[in-house]
Amino acid sequence: MPVAVIVLAAGQGTRMNSDLPKVLHPLASAPLLAHALAAARALDPERTILVTGHGGEAVDEVARGIDPEIRVVHQEEQLGTGHAVRQAEAELAGFEGDVVVLYADTPLVRAETLAAMLEARAGGAAVVVLGFEAADPGGYGRLVVADGALEAIVEAKDATPGERAIRLCNSGLMAADAQTLVALLAEVTNDNAKGEYYLTDVVALARARGLDARAITCDEAETLGVNSRADLAAAEAAFQARARVDALANGTTLIDPATVWFALDTHVGRDVTIGPNVFFGPEVTVESGATILGFSHLAGCHISRGASVGPFARLRPGAEIAEDVHIGNFVEVKNAIVEEGAKANHLTYIGDARIGAGANIGAGTITCNYDGVFKHRTEIGAHAFIGSNSALVAPVRIGERALIGAGSVITQDVPADALAVARGKQEVKPGLGGRLMDGLRALKKKATN
Repeated sequence: MPVAVIVLAAGQGTRMNSDLPKVLHPLASAPLLAHALAAARALDPERTILVTGHGGEAVDEVARGIDPEIRVVHQEEQLGTGHAVRQAEAELAGFEGDVVVLYADTPLVRAETLAAMLEARAGGAAVVVLGFEAADPGGYGRLVVADGALEAIVEAKDATPGERAIRLCNSGLMAADAQTLVALLAEVTNDNAKGEYYLTDVVALARARGLDARAITCDEAETLGVNSRADLAAAEAAFQARARVDALANGTTLIDPATVWFALDTHVGRDVTIGPNVFFGPEVTVESGATILGFSHLAGCHISRGASVGPFARLRPGAEIAEDVHIGNFVEVKNAIVEEGAKANHLTYIGDARIGAGANIGAGTITCNYDGVFKHRTEIGAHAFIGSNSALVAPVRIGERALIGAGSVITQDVPADALAVARGKQEVKPGLGGRLMDGLRALKKKATN
């Protein structure tokens, strides 16, 4: 059965106390919206429809950057979840299949849970609602279930004392046949305490038509909604706890799991070892057998099998680390290819460069890639040796097996197998150092008396 996904992202999020639309606040180095769209993608939907409201232009731009095929509609007035879903009706025209309604501020729902909702649809339920057993039901809508069938969803403000005692609560997520959902929404009214059009009313309307409605349950943690900065922090903690468990289960060694931070799209292979206090930003892939030592910060990079990174290393976007490369302590790599077996073990900046296979980059070496206006590239050949504290002023090429003397400032290309030394000539004046120091000490003593 084809699937369409509607993602609701129209809320203002006033409790965030922010100029940034709520659904664009970052969780695991990605906007909240990206988490909902990632869950949607797992269903391989034929159509994905985003309903925007507050900050709609900014949300639209981010959404299209994530999914260029997304269909975006705007809810001018926020008149409830039922009203929000109705904004997507035009984009559902001609669609025959199931619709899943997600919320952009509920980022932790698993793809497996959504699949279970669709399985219940395939089993004959006209409407499927995702519920959870709440530790504190509070203001959640209650799911009224009898003999396994979902009879109604009652909002907390409209609930009777008996209904408020129910602990099975509504997450807000729903699955239904597209045409059935459209027909039921047309009957929803705003005759309730808040004067809004509730999506939840479609359950009772479906039952009134003799249609079957069911509740699928999940762990409460999956349904965590983000409405405040405190909620965002709780969601981050929950995401990271889940990501760490998944990494361990997939064959990654985490020396101190609680101090490793993953992004939504981090990919780590088997037999990778990750030290304490490692941070993964977006778009990082670490292949099997690599080692990431402590206090390293990685973003937008690819680390190949057998490579070693850190401790205290920073890999920035465009860093491509080949097999068996060593990137050591206080080394930064940006927009650079470091080929197989090369080493940069200490205190080095490699930017806009290619480091050939087996090359050795000495401590304190930098590629001077920026002239104040433009970026320029450095090419270092295979098995070249760059002496410590060298500055390679781009654009410049160092040939294969070339040797650069320590402390050199290289401004011209160096051929293969050549030795290049570019520094001031050393002069030695016997006894002069001692006499100068004696004179300075005498001046200091005179000044303090």
